[in-house]
Amino acid sequence: MNILSVQNLDITFRTNAGKVHAIRGVDFDLPAGKTLALVGESGSGKSVTMKAVAGLLDDNATINSGKIFYRGDDKVVDLLTLSKRELRRTINGQHIAMIFQDPMTSLDPTMQIGAQITEAMFLHKKISASEAKSRALELLKLVGINDAEKRFKNYPHQLSGGQRQRVVIAIALSCEPRILICDEPTTALDVTIQARILDLIQDLQARLGLSVIFITHDLG
Repeated sequence: MNILSVQNLDITFRTNAGKVHAIRGVDFDLPAGKTLALVGESGSGKSVTMKAVAGLLDDNATINSGKIFYRGDDKVVDLLTLSKRELRRTINGQHIAMIFQDPMTSLDPTMQIGAQITEAMFLHKKISASEAKSRALELLKLVGINDAEKRFKNYPHQLSGGQRQRVVIAIALSCEPRILICDEPTTALDVTIQARILDLIQDLQARLGLSVIFITHDLG
C-alpha cells in the first residue's frame, strides 16, 4: 500500500528573467514503511519536488498541475487541496517531516536545543512542559546523543556537526511523523560521520516504522 503518491507534478518559478520550469510531469509512489531515493544532479528539481510534498515551496512558486495523495490514518487526501495553514496545522511535523542538508542553518543559534525540540510538540500536541521535556530527552537518547540532560540546555554552536544533525533528526521525529524526507542529510558532514547518520536513519526507520524519502546527487 502506498502512503504517498505524486502524479503529474508540474511547477514553475517566477523570476526577474521570467518563468522557470522546475518540474515537469513528476510521478512516483512511496510504499508504506519503505525507502524511496530521488537521485539527480544539482538543480534537477529534487528538493523542489519534496518541498511541494511538505508544503514548503517559496512564494514565487506555482504548482501548475498535479496531485499529491497522502494516505492518513483514516482517509486519503490530496495535499495540494490544502491551504498552507491547513498543511502547517494538520500535516507538517506530525505526518510528514523533513531534514535539510546543513544542520547549522536548520537550527536557531539563539535557542537552546531542548526548546527547539519541544517547540513543535507544543504546536501540534496537547502536552505539558514536563511531558515535552521528558519526550525531548527520550528523543536525544534515541538519536544517539549522550548526556541528554546536558545537551538539552546546550546551544547549537556547542555541538559538533554530527551532533547537530542528530538534533535535527530528533526535532523531525518530535511529533511522530509517518514520512521522513531526508534532503541530502549528510552533505555538510565529514565523511566519517556520514555513514553513522545514514545508519541511524535506517535504524530509526526499522524501529519506528517510518517511510523514508532520500534526496541525493551521489549514487555512491
